[in-house]
Amino acid sequence: MDEQDYSANDIDAQELARWLEDTQPLYLLDVREPYEVEYAHLSDRRVLYAPLSRLAQQGVTALPEEVSPDGPKVVVFCHHGARSEQVAQWLQQLGKAQVYNLAGGIDAYARLIDRSIPRY
Repeated sequence: MDEQDYSANDIDAQELARWLEDTQPLYLLDVREPYEVEYAHLSDRRVLYAPLSRLAQQGVTALPEEVSPDGPKVVVFCHHGARSEQVAQWLQQLGKAQVYNLAGGIDAYARLIDRSIPRY
């Protein structure tokens, strides 16, 4: 493998809020564990789930089919943005061009955009 830089494209909570209002197709990939999702989640039909622990065990087979290399853009998120950044970089390595990391994770989104989402 060559030494290409696969740093993820970060977007902030405000930009994600704008994207969610837009009609452009996109998916949100939540890589948090089930207990985290149970406590705090984004209520949007475009949210897909693939816990990092499952991705680590099963690799690409654990990805939802909507997260294809040539599919719509994908915003990966977790609690604070560290796990999702790893997954976004991995997706880039797999050839997914339009992949973004939600900087600050669902915590930033809850703090800045949707205060009805519980923080933990």
